[in-house]
Amino acid sequence: MSPARAIRKIDMAPAPFPQVGTVAELVTFQAAATPDAIALASTKRVWSYREVDERASGLADILRTLGVGPEVVVGLCMPRSPEMVVGALGILKAGGAYLPLDPTYPAAWLTFFLDDGQVPVVVAGQRIKERVPKGVYQTILLDDLGRVADFPPLAQSAPAKAAATPKNLAYVIYTSGSTGQPRGVEIAHESLLNLVHWHQQAFGVKSADRASQVANVGFDAAVWEMWPYLATGASLYFAEDETVSDPESLRDWLVAQRITISFIPTPIAEHLLKLPWPSETALRTMLTGADTLHGYLPVGLPFLLVNNYGPTECTVVATSGPVHSNDSTHELPPIGCPIVNTQVYILDESGKQVPMETAGELHIGGMGVARGYRNRPELTAQRFIPNPFGAKPGERLFKTGDLARLLSDGQIAFLGRIDEQVKVRGFRVEPNEVTATLNEHPHIQQSVVVAREVAPGDTRLIAYFVAVPQSHPTLGELRDFLGARLPDFMVPATFVRLEKLPLTANGKVDRMSLPAPEDTNTLRDSAYTAPRTDMEKTVARILERVLGLEHVDVEENFFSLGGHSLLGAQLVARLRDTFGIEMPLRVIFEAPSVAELSSEIDRLLVAKVEAMSEKEVQRLLNSMPETSSKILPK
Repeated sequence: MSPARAIRKIDMAPAPFPQVGTVAELVTFQAAATPDAIALASTKRVWSYREVDERASGLADILRTLGVGPEVVVGLCMPRSPEMVVGALGILKAGGAYLPLDPTYPAAWLTFFLDDGQVPVVVAGQRIKERVPKGVYQTILLDDLGRVADFPPLAQSAPAKAAATPKNLAYVIYTSGSTGQPRGVEIAHESLLNLVHWHQQAFGVKSADRASQVANVGFDAAVWEMWPYLATGASLYFAEDETVSDPESLRDWLVAQRITISFIPTPIAEHLLKLPWPSETALRTMLTGADTLHGYLPVGLPFLLVNNYGPTECTVVATSGPVHSNDSTHELPPIGCPIVNTQVYILDESGKQVPMETAGELHIGGMGVARGYRNRPELTAQRFIPNPFGAKPGERLFKTGDLARLLSDGQIAFLGRIDEQVKVRGFRVEPNEVTATLNEHPHIQQSVVVAREVAPGDTRLIAYFVAVPQSHPTLGELRDFLGARLPDFMVPATFVRLEKLPLTANGKVDRMSLPAPEDTNTLRDSAYTAPRTDMEKTVARILERVLGLEHVDVEENFFSLGGHSLLGAQLVARLRDTFGIEMPLRVIFEAPSVAELSSEIDRLLVAKVEAMSEKEVQRLLNSMPETSSKILPK
């Protein structure tokens, strides 16, 4: 089978599409059909479909009077809450597109989003109105019940009644860019409708379902959490922030609220999967995504785990697939197959499809592909390219920057970001692969492996981990575990134990907030042993410079500290220069600690001095630095 045919085989066939223009129309239909059904619920109260629809319609009328209609972007600055849904629905009902703004973001970010997004109106929560930056836009305030509490003076003219079409904007979400400047991703109604329709069909969503809302408002997963359920007449339950941040509390909340379908960001989901669950839990499907899933579903859990993948630029989800219990966990779980009306191509650097099981860059086409980046035509042209495999003129592909390969069963294996691949001692290494293997250790609850360049050309792996409660894995234990499963260049040089991994507001592991390894957090097999003799102090200082470390335990193995043969050669050269001795490289392998090296250097110096005359000894002393001469044998 040719590569092209292999790829096309995993293209989901076109599916019937709902004959509506926007998701707002679907929610309005549900409000008319079941007005008293629960639409939204928090720990404080519940909102019926009638209440949500009426309050959103009232907001929409004001927005239209202020000039909001198709292609007009309205800021939505509200915390994660039911009234935030009312605000978003009101904007969509007015024909506009909403731009979610997390009020906890720095003011400079919010100002940039509003200015770059060319926002004329902001809908904000009354309680957090001081968080909205000052600007030329007009502001509408909603109270805790989603009612309009304050709005600017309105014109006497009748509001515009223009309705949005499937081609118009539905929402804009800003994502971090590799250059450091966020970019606004523009998503059209037809793309959002495709996501909603696929989700309803794939997971059998019914009006009796209870779904959870846990994602941050600025995270595109919140889009996915809201609209498929409200468009079906199901109920959406909001967990408190304190509950979301604690896995055990979140599990208890999911069980107590009888949640049937829930999206959980991957780092939190990995915690939940390791907890015991009551067999009578109502949860039937746990959706996860936003980061690399490192393990398979444990045996005995009462729900289905579904792994999902999709850049913001492809309307939240592009591929999806169930993750079943699997005894063979040496490979990461796949990210499934393309969702409906979506095509996936895995291409090489020249844009040609790669053979099956071969790594290449993941490209995504189909109805979910975004319009582009707001006010960034050059970047849009770079990342959204013409689809050379498309059947219709104007079709485009999004270049994800992710590495992937097509598996023999038609699923896709995610291999990480192209720019996350690193070279360690000349070998290409994907840190996620090391993370997956480390997570198999019975005493590891969660981990992340990152690469750090300590010197030009000297990149080392650092493993950050959270241990299973009441367990105390040792450095030797973890190194031996990984060494039995991975080549030595993939075994991290340093292991840092943490109480918990830092997460971004969107639930991803925050690699930028991982602490630097230091004496207080770096895993050791025993308590730190400082140099005891002048010889050990000198050798330790040389080793610290070679390895780029602040302190070196005299009993620690050179290779456990991140050393390898190339650094070993540097160490031997410096020891030769310092002590004037001949030392073969094999000595580093035979005596890899400071204490052992010091003993070996003492032996070599004694042998050298004993073979010298008194004049030769004196010349040697005169040629050596004072610090080195002090440690020569008397």
